[in-house]
Amino acid sequence: MSIEVLNESGRDLDVHRLASLSRFVMDRMRVHPLAELCIKAVNEDTIAQLNSQWMEKEGPTDVLAFPMDELRPGLVNEDPEEGVLGDLVLCPEVAARQAATAGHSSEAEVELLTVHGILHLLGYDHAEPEEHKEMFGLQDELLGEWRASTGPAAAHDLG
Repeated sequence: MSIEVLNESGRDLDVHRLASLSRFVMDRMRVHPLAELCIKAVNEDTIAQLNSQWMEKEGPTDVLAFPMDELRPGLVNEDPEEGVLGDLVLCPEVAARQAATAGHSSEAEVELLTVHGILHLLGYDHAEPEEHKEMFGLQDELLGEWRASTGPAAAHDLG
């Protein structure tokens, strides 16, 4: 599995932990072991520009997901497809504000956004109530398993 984490945000970010989390999620979701993923952390100006360009929305956002080969989770009785899962673009500055509102660390918020983004790359969405319930339930389950196996995200902020 090829997972590249690039930090161009100017903020402190544990790129090794994010790569491990991504590998964990992709393994649990039965994504092909040779699938590729790129995660890029950027500043608010960059993500605002991407949000405008690709989503036609103004201002910075927390995470953008750009699927490539439209890979889907493998089922128990079928082999997953090999290919490029896609790119995630995260903004630690936005994550820090959301973390403060939610009452947890910035690192925990970045982890949540990483799982959320990977699920989007795998075709999950939350536009409809049933989709929302499924996606957020799966997100919580994966984060819970990850934290049980590695310990909770650090209590320090990224700011």
